[in-house]
Amino acid sequence: MYCHYDGYPDHQLPLLLGAARYRFGSDLDALRRHLIDGPHDWKQLGMDLLDGAPDNVRERLDPHGDRGPSAPFDNVFNVDGTPAKPIPVTDANADAMGLEWGYVLHDHGIEVIALTWYDIGPIVPWDTDPLSRISGTLSLWDSNRPVPIQAPATPLKITKPVAPAPAPARSRITR
Repeated sequence: MYCHYDGYPDHQLPLLLGAARYRFGSDLDALRRHLIDGPHDWKQLGMDLLDGAPDNVRERLDPHGDRGPSAPFDNVFNVDGTPAKPIPVTDANADAMGLEWGYVLHDHGIEVIALTWYDIGPIVPWDTDPLSRISGTLSLWDSNRPVPIQAPATPLKITKPVAPAPAPARSRITR
């Protein structure tokens, strides 16, 4: 299905990975039905896909609180005035639509296709942490290269500061 706003992997993958993990409890069929079988195309995928995610995940993925909920296109009509129908994206129409990114939800992961460069893409496993650093650079999403994702850094350990060593005793000078 077509999604209008911000199709780059650094935006879409955290939402899709988080939705599979938290909102849909790894039920990929339920996630697919939610995204594909709805009676609409998507204006944007939003933070409602992370319902059930821990607060720290939601805050890291939307630190400024500016991502809204998922939203369908509404009030879209054909030139004859009839309501427009969803647009399934296929190999035949992807070029004509001018799309840059495609996502295929396989059982083993999400295939990310940089449509202006490649016909197939690498697979991002479903167990990838949604807080990973994900590249949005088209040329890095070649299926013959490693997936351009870095796992999140491990949290810093908080340790007590070491107490400063006592100052050496000063010798007294006497006259």
